[in-house]
Formats: sequence, structure tokens, C-alpha cells
Amino acid sequence: MRSLIVLAIIGFGAQLVDGSLGMAYGVTSTTLLLAAGISPAAASATVHLAEMGTTLASGAAHWKLGNVDWAVVRRVGIPGAAGAFLGATVLSNLSTEVAAPIMAIVLLTLGVYVLLRFTIWGVRTAPDRRPLGKRFLAPLGLVAGFVDATGGGGWGPVGTPALLASGRMEPRKVIGSIDTSEFLVALAASLGFLIGIGTAGIDAGWVLALLAGGLLAAPIAAWLVRVIPPRLLGAAVGGLIILTNTRSLIRAEFIPVTGAAQTAVYVAIVAIWIGAIAWSWRAYRRDAVAAKEATPAAPALAAE
Repeated sequence: MRSLIVLAIIGFGAQLVDGSLGMAYGVTSTTLLLAAGISPAAASATVHLAEMGTTLASGAAHWKLGNVDWAVVRRVGIPGAAGAFLGATVLSNLSTEVAAPIMAIVLLTLGVYVLLRFTIWGVRTAPDRRPLGKRFLAPLGLVAGFVDATGGGGWGPVGTPALLASGRMEPRKVIGSIDTSEFLVALAASLGFLIGIGTAGIDAGWVLALLAGGLLAAPIAAWLVRVIPPRLLGAAVGGLIILTNTRSLIRAEFIPVTGAAQTAVYVAIVAIWIGAIAWSWRAYRRDAVAAKEATPAAPALAAE
């Protein structure tokens, strides 16, 4: 019972992150499941089965709010599903000894990306009205889907920034379309894992606990994004992912450090993590002041 409560908390926290940033549900929850000792394939399968419910609910909410571009969902989601099925098949056929460090490397890379993305890089907000074509969306979906299945997450971290950087969609439609198309990715990955490993290592209780936590967090995330600056939250989550997966690689002896050297690595990561959060906070405050100064003052009421 205690483990199910922990999993529900993991699902709750991961959905808060995803709902606030438009990414990182899979990366966050898979990282924590691996830290709990679950095998890579089972962890990714568990997360994707839970995501079938969370992405369906999220997509429906975005659709009702008019945040979905169905042409983009189709053009990026179908190749994404193909990539996810392929990635699930590849991961299912790797031994745990091989798969664990590979997944940790993928997650570590995504963690570094998330940290840089929300610490240093900005978000382009002025849309370019030219439509996005298949030549851009199909390869993006294929790569993002493959990374998502093999890393236990990655659809949002790869897809959302790429569409934002294109400048051709409003941010709300980027997040809505990526969240909606992720249902196809989660479905394809789940089928790939069920064919590849069956139900070995997958506990229905874990899936339901993650799902319950995620569904509970979904409406709260909409409020959270107005309270905690996305840059600050992204820096905090990116640092957590980096620290956890570096620890996994050290424990697997993929990174050959011990004793004082191991301590030095952890201290360095924590120092960078704290510095990134501080940097993000200062950048947020600077942008907030600049936006306030750029807002024209309300005209004074004429004296009676």
C-alpha cells in the first residue's frame, strides 16, 4: 500500500511539471521509477500505460479550450507512434544490464536539455503564420517518439521546444497539440512493450497509482503555472533529473568514480543546480520588470 501511495505522489508531481511546462511527465516519472529499482523496460511500459489516460484527459481539455491544431496532431502524431513502437521494441530486446545505462544516458541528456532550455534559452512567443509541413513534422515525430519510448520520456522535451522554436504556432497550441498527439505515442509504445515483454514486471496497481496521481494533478497544474515561473520550475526539474541519472550511471559503474571523486561529482551537480535555479529566478525577475515597464500606463481620468 505504501508503494502505491509513493507512485501516486510520483504521478502527481510529474503531471504538475508536465502541465506547467508542456513536457517532462515521462522523464520525471521514469527517472523516479528507475531510482526505485524498477527495470528500464517495465518502467517505461508502466509510464506509457498511465500516460494513455493522462494524455487522453489532457487532450480533451485542450480540445475544449481550442488549443489543438488537428493537422499538426496528425502529421506529428502518426510518425511519433511509429517511432515509439520501434523504440519500445528495441528496449524490450535489451538486457537490463545494457538497457539501464542507455536509458540513464537518454534521461541525463534530456535533463541537461531541460535545464538549459529553461535556465538560459528563451521562448519565442511571436508566431510566424506560415503552416508547418510534413517535411518538418514527420521526422520530428519519428525521432521524438523513438526517444520517448527508449528513454521512458522525451516526447514533450523534444517536440514542444522544436515547435516553439519554429515560431509558426502560438505557445498554447504547441502545448495543446503536443499533449494531444502524445496519446498516439503512448498507445503505440504500450503496444510495443506488451508485445515485447508481455506483462512481465508491469504491475497494474503501479499503472493505476500513477494515473490517479496524474489525473488529480491535471487541474492543479493550470493554477500552478500562474504561481511558479516556468523557468524556475524547469531549472529545478532539470537538476533533479541530472542528479538522479548521474547517480544511476555511477552505481552501474558506467561512470568510473568512487570515494572522494564521487562526492565531488555530486557536489558539482548540486552547485550547478542551485546556480541554475538562482539564474532562472533573476532572469524571471528581470523579465517581469521589463514587461511592467513596457506596459503603457493607464490614462488618467479626466477631472470632473
